[in-house]
Amino acid sequence: MPNIAPLNRRIPVRYYLCFWLFVLSAITFLDRTNISLAGLQLSREFGLGNQRLGWIFSAFLLGYAGFQIPAGVLAVRFGPRKVLTFGILLWAVATACTALLPSGLPHVLAVLLSIRFLLGMGESVIFPAANQWVARWIPQRERGTVNGVIFAGVGVGSGLTPPLITWIIQNYGWRGAFWFTAALMTMGATVWWIISRDTPEEHPWVSEEERAEIRAGLASLAAAKPGQNSATAHKIAWAAMLKRRDLYAMMVSYFAFGYTAYIYFSWFFIYMATARGLNLRTSAKVSMLPFILMTICCLGGGAISDRLTKSIGLRAGRCGLASVAQLLAALFLILGSRVPNPFAAAGILALGAGSLYLSQTSFWSASTDIAGKNSGVFSALVNMVNQLGGALTASLTPWLALHYNWKMPFTVAAILGVMGALAWLTVHPERPLEVEV
Repeated sequence: MPNIAPLNRRIPVRYYLCFWLFVLSAITFLDRTNISLAGLQLSREFGLGNQRLGWIFSAFLLGYAGFQIPAGVLAVRFGPRKVLTFGILLWAVATACTALLPSGLPHVLAVLLSIRFLLGMGESVIFPAANQWVARWIPQRERGTVNGVIFAGVGVGSGLTPPLITWIIQNYGWRGAFWFTAALMTMGATVWWIISRDTPEEHPWVSEEERAEIRAGLASLAAAKPGQNSATAHKIAWAAMLKRRDLYAMMVSYFAFGYTAYIYFSWFFIYMATARGLNLRTSAKVSMLPFILMTICCLGGGAISDRLTKSIGLRAGRCGLASVAQLLAALFLILGSRVPNPFAAAGILALGAGSLYLSQTSFWSASTDIAGKNSGVFSALVNMVNQLGGALTASLTPWLALHYNWKMPFTVAAILGVMGALAWLTVHPERPLEVEV
């Protein structure tokens, strides 16, 4: 990269990189949720049905969850620049392979399960690598806001998916939707490789003033000290992490979060189209509501977290906010799934999604606060269980809807949400890992 600085030196370089992580987050969720829009066409073309479609949704999440720990280890060992670039290119290939599937392919279910598992493997790196980047680049006072921006991409990507992918499918077929997202991912990986570096010290655009500001604001050492040998710099404090009770509390809470979130990612469009009787165009429009509120509340949650941290303390900013948010989400899930009017249901359930995402930044900011330079692995452990929750709901939701009714999946999610809210009461982000650095 040429040694040139951005034209506007008043904007710190870390904010440019944060913005591109927001873009990558949006592309990630556009890619992983486009199959819920294409699912109806896939199901008809290959004779799948909702239950098999649920297995395909779960295959992605099993690949994603199963490779969280390797992704975290790789992010610590090789840095977020290389790991994230390679992961994005891998999932671009998997997405293109989906588009290449011919009609009448034998054993198509096994092929789709394999491709979605590979896609999950590739996408597994996105947030552990991003969190490792936060640990190395972002002062503690900004972590809530920065994580809020990064994860706002989840809502933007998922919110753009219904109208954008529906339009592409209507005009170019479901394969066109997968080609489009594969191209976006390739572009995203290329830009990230060009503009990013693993540490502020390595980046030619970063001024000495910004480096000093970052160093002063880090709660714990995130990158190797000058002269520190590579083995020490990349040593992972497994024992110290696994002894933390709040690690397991965050796992419980993020499992509940993932179970609920993936009702929206995998089934909300189909729920509005089938259970609530809306046509596909109207269902696509109302399916944007949860993701719009996810975006707004993710940004707001990050800012609120940092403000509460500054005024009251780290536990209030991370844990208190997350606990209240998950309780509110549980309430809206119960109410929204029981109102008879489909548009009122969509609005109330969207409020549930927004409330849930008020807590999103807390999981990642608290992971960084606790684990410091080990945050890529710590957050991967927490996120692994989140994805297992999503994998469970992807397959369990249609089963519950078939054998009971569509109220039952939302009721189960609400019960888990209450458990997740209570789990936050045992988390202590103000007590970082005690390890030698």
